[in-house]
Amino acid sequence: CFKKSGNCNIQDWGDPPQERLSRGGHRVVSVFLGCIMVLGLLNNLLVLVLFCRFRTLRTPVNMLLLNISVSDMLVCLCGTTLSFASSLRGRWLYGRHGCLWYGFINSCFGIVSLISLAVLSYDRYSTLMVCNKRAPDYRRPLLAVGGSWLYSVGWTVPPLLGWSSYGPEGAGTSCSVTWTDRTSRSHSYIICLFIFCLGLPVLVMVYCYGRLLYAVKQVGHIRRSAARHREFHILFMVITTVVCYLLCWMPYGVVAMMATFGQPGLISPVASVIPSILAKSSTVINPIIYILMNKQVMSDSQTFSHIPRMAMKVTSELCGPFRPGPDSYLVSVNSRPVLGPQGPRGLSQVSVTAYRPDPDLVGIKI
Repeated sequence: CFKKSGNCNIQDWGDPPQERLSRGGHRVVSVFLGCIMVLGLLNNLLVLVLFCRFRTLRTPVNMLLLNISVSDMLVCLCGTTLSFASSLRGRWLYGRHGCLWYGFINSCFGIVSLISLAVLSYDRYSTLMVCNKRAPDYRRPLLAVGGSWLYSVGWTVPPLLGWSSYGPEGAGTSCSVTWTDRTSRSHSYIICLFIFCLGLPVLVMVYCYGRLLYAVKQVGHIRRSAARHREFHILFMVITTVVCYLLCWMPYGVVAMMATFGQPGLISPVASVIPSILAKSSTVINPIIYILMNKQVMSDSQTFSHIPRMAMKVTSELCGPFRPGPDSYLVSVNSRPVLGPQGPRGLSQVSVTAYRPDPDLVGIKI
């Protein structure tokens, strides 16, 4: 239960909250959290695999997208798993220290994603508005990645040191900043948190993308080169990512501000469950946007999947259905693009070499 003594909240962490969901409600919440946990892990892991597999994806701007994917996957691993297990039991299972850990990491990783999106918007703004040809520079994106983590840690450590605090939220199966604490110390922290970790990044994104959209409208009648067209596609992808992120987090932010500065009891613990789930769903939406809207990712993925199919076709024509035995073939497939006047024209020449168990080598080219 939750009891108040002066300005401090005293909690018996082993008991369920006074205002709680029904057993069926906790089951519904656990289903949503389970889906978010599994899909978030799989989708972000797929993004990491694609970035590791294809060297062409390791561009400076994609380092920021990769940083967002890493933070989302860490939320699913270190945070959503705890709230999922607690929802199954209908109460917080991990005590005070577990609540502090949960509130800290979820706040930290969420701020990392938002700051990375703000930096990404400025990078797109500086790249498209300043038409200078320069070699890929990884130093600035890496500094931005490190800076986003330091900035986030700087704003999420103070509640652990006494400037506000972390405590239970919603139906008592998750933790966050104690929005309902009525002390001046807590109010000052929450005001600073919303100004510097939500308001300022959103203003940067709105300004940068607003200027870019205005520039796109002004030069829309001018024929753009292929490279310029690709930049505008990246811009569209990033804007969609930002809009989806804000749609996931704005309801949570509004409810949190109402709980902080509204009348006591205005937002019930049960009513805050839905915005909390929407906020966690951002870990699933971001990687879907990267995969479905990034032409470079889809192109490299199709190329990667084209090779095994071609190898299976050639193997079938050479050897028939595969049956292990002394006359089996081992097939090696190598491909290289044919260069044209404007660069590589795709996979157009494939070398297939069939090996038998004996030293004889049979070479076949198509």
